[in-house]
Amino acid sequence: MKKLLLISILLLLNSSYLLVNDFKNTQLKHPRVKQAFLDKGKCINKMLLNLDIKKVHIYIRAFKLEEKLEIWGKEKTENKFKLITSFPFCYSSGQLGPKRKQGDYQIPEGFYEIDRFNPKSNYHLSLGINYPNSADKILSDANKLGGDIFIHGSCFTIGCIPITDDWIEELYVLAVEAKNNGQLKIPVHIFPTKLSEENYQKLINDKYIDSENFEFWLNLKEGYDYFENTQLLPNIEVSDSGQYIIN
Repeated sequence: MKKLLLISILLLLNSSYLLVNDFKNTQLKHPRVKQAFLDKGKCINKMLLNLDIKKVHIYIRAFKLEEKLEIWGKEKTENKFKLITSFPFCYSSGQLGPKRKQGDYQIPEGFYEIDRFNPKSNYHLSLGINYPNSADKILSDANKLGGDIFIHGSCFTIGCIPITDDWIEELYVLAVEAKNNGQLKIPVHIFPTKLSEENYQKLINDKYIDSENFEFWLNLKEGYDYFENTQLLPNIEVSDSGQYIIN
């Protein structure tokens, strides 16, 4: 019985390994992805080597006020992340505050993950974000949530994060490599700004800022502070009321 169980576990692990590597091979069949690996592969390998990372896992942070996307990475077997690089937004729509309905022009705010790789995007290459997440579904208009939020190429968007064709190639390659290294979930945390205590106080003291978001941002700040203090990803759950539970 124990021998059969061991064989079953080994077969399952082998199948998972093949599925992950099939993903990269499938992606490389697409011309834009293949060219991205040719153009960016050496540069990315050098960046990772300088950080002593061989099998990369990544974490993405976005800051709307700063219009900045940070890419953090770590060795697969480790827990703490190191900053790999950052990209400026090429365009931004909406205002500070979460996305609550379709057509509001808002970039979402909250704790998300990559749920799609699109090698044939209308915006060169794109990585889908799982908006609406479970918190959004509780706090937003259930009949008009919207969707199709991406980090993508080009320099125009409504509610997404464009970083130009050049930079999306770099991020897309990193994301493919991370998934190929067994990373099942690539987290994407989107904040109104870098939520230091000083910046949070500026938000709540700004007479032009909608005060209904203050409590929501304080909730996001818990996740921001956790990573800032530890370089570890927080465990995030969602309460019945739609609040993030950070631990």
